[in-house]
Amino acid sequence: MRNKGKTEEQWLEIKKGADFLEIARQHGIHPLTARLLRNREIVGEEAIRTYLYGGLEELKDPHQLKDGDRLADILYDKITGGKSIRIIGDYDIDGVMSSYLLTQGIRRCKGEVSVTLPNRVKDGYGISTDLIDQAYQEGIDTIITCDNGIAAISEIAYAKKLGMTVLVTDHHEIPYIQEGEERIYPKSAADAVVNPKQPDCPYPYKGLCGAAVAWKVMQLLYEKADIPKGESYSLLEYVAFATVGDVMELTDENRILVKEGLQRIRSTQNIGMRALILQNQLEVHQISAYHIGFVLGPCVNASGRLETAKTALNLFLQEEEKNAAKIASELVELNLQRKEMTLEAVEEAKRMVEEGDTGDKVLVIYLPMVHESLAGIVAGRIRETYQKPTFVLTRSEEGVKGSGRSVEAYSMYEEMCKCKEMFTRFGGHPMAAGLSMDGEKVGEFRRAINESCELTEEEFIPKIKIDAAVPVGYMNQELIEEWKRLEPYGKGNTKPQFADKNLELVKAYIVGKKRSVLKLWLMTEEGNRMDAVYFGDVEEWKVFYEEKYGTTEVEKAFRGQPNHIRMSIVYDPDINEYQGMKSVQLIIRNYR
Repeated sequence: MRNKGKTEEQWLEIKKGADFLEIARQHGIHPLTARLLRNREIVGEEAIRTYLYGGLEELKDPHQLKDGDRLADILYDKITGGKSIRIIGDYDIDGVMSSYLLTQGIRRCKGEVSVTLPNRVKDGYGISTDLIDQAYQEGIDTIITCDNGIAAISEIAYAKKLGMTVLVTDHHEIPYIQEGEERIYPKSAADAVVNPKQPDCPYPYKGLCGAAVAWKVMQLLYEKADIPKGESYSLLEYVAFATVGDVMELTDENRILVKEGLQRIRSTQNIGMRALILQNQLEVHQISAYHIGFVLGPCVNASGRLETAKTALNLFLQEEEKNAAKIASELVELNLQRKEMTLEAVEEAKRMVEEGDTGDKVLVIYLPMVHESLAGIVAGRIRETYQKPTFVLTRSEEGVKGSGRSVEAYSMYEEMCKCKEMFTRFGGHPMAAGLSMDGEKVGEFRRAINESCELTEEEFIPKIKIDAAVPVGYMNQELIEEWKRLEPYGKGNTKPQFADKNLELVKAYIVGKKRSVLKLWLMTEEGNRMDAVYFGDVEEWKVFYEEKYGTTEVEKAFRGQPNHIRMSIVYDPDINEYQGMKSVQLIIRNYR
């Protein structure tokens, strides 16, 4: 397969005005830090104070949740009445974590509770009539959902006809029917529905994940059961894990939940959590949002993708270290399998795109033999490679299933609505979507979705947002340490990144077990030498500078000889510690 080379990019500096010197003076921070806050829309004294110093006291009042008190009252009555309760969660990281903390919370209140998680392939998403029948036949009185249920109108109506009590906790968008200018929201037959996204819910923050909503409900339940409020905070590590793993915005209340939860993970008493961390060769006291998002979380998700999420849930319920270590090892192995399967699928998808070379603006790739749970991951990787909206379709028992991942300029869900007659089921939002269709309609879908696409060539160019153009020599350890107060980083609260140009390449060398890491020595125009590291595609980097300056110049750089290569980079600064010595190191994100 031919080498595509480096993708064209636009580097855009964020320029938002404010009196950075005054903000810095008021809050005892560096003016550049004040600019970073403004770039993230942290405006006003109270918002800045909360962002820098906010803790548990800034969390919103759970009593503001519509139906929150009602659900807690019903649940408490069921617990004290000795009724059997069944939790129905979901097969992803948010479903696993919300199921776990509901289980622990209800048990703490001495409730009779069991939990089931749907099988991705057999049951599909969330609560289903099969799971309801199963619960009914087992004599379950009450079902409580987490991370699902808001769209299960017919399923919940079915459970109510059977005489069951149904309680819903969810965070997904509320389904509606558009009639002219009006949105009609179908009414759920559930006995209580807690979801901050309900139009008439007064809760002030709408961005909670399913586990956070479930935790808020447990706070209300603990209050009913006269359990000290502080006990509910022990469940925050699972809220943080879910919030990061489900890629929620790390803004406002979510940021506090993750910050507080991470502190608890670093001293976790959960045997399963510790086992998962240790099986991934990580230090418990050093766990960050990055580790959840890219190391630990994928292990939990892998069980729901390839086998059953019950394995992951079982890990966190373990009370024996030996059993926990065994299950954690299984999850790590499953994730390795998932990575290998994903890599194979991505390579096959790239081959199809390159050999097809149709010039399609929207990529529709049919990979019948790929596990349906991997479609979204593969679509995301292809989208990143070609900077085009991408659908990856796989064969399923009902025909074809697929997932899509989009670019900012293309509202995927709206575009799918233009050809909705092709789908047996579909849903999503501007950046991602899922669908089911008959197999013979794949070609027709590809033609239709491309014919309606109005993207221009300019809109395919990725935009790299830069906080400020700052010379690399300006970075120092004190400033980098100050920026730790901006953590945790993630969606909606990105790690600060900067840009500099005309840096002399003194030396380049490749390191790492797989020889996949590029180390660089760079020299500024003022004569300051800076260490830098690049974790991206090393071969692509070499090809780019060989084409720009010639192979001889790149070879000189790898020998540490004088050369003509000058680099412009997007970077974030870090502190590197080696043999007890600390120094500033640049992490290169983009280059040209």
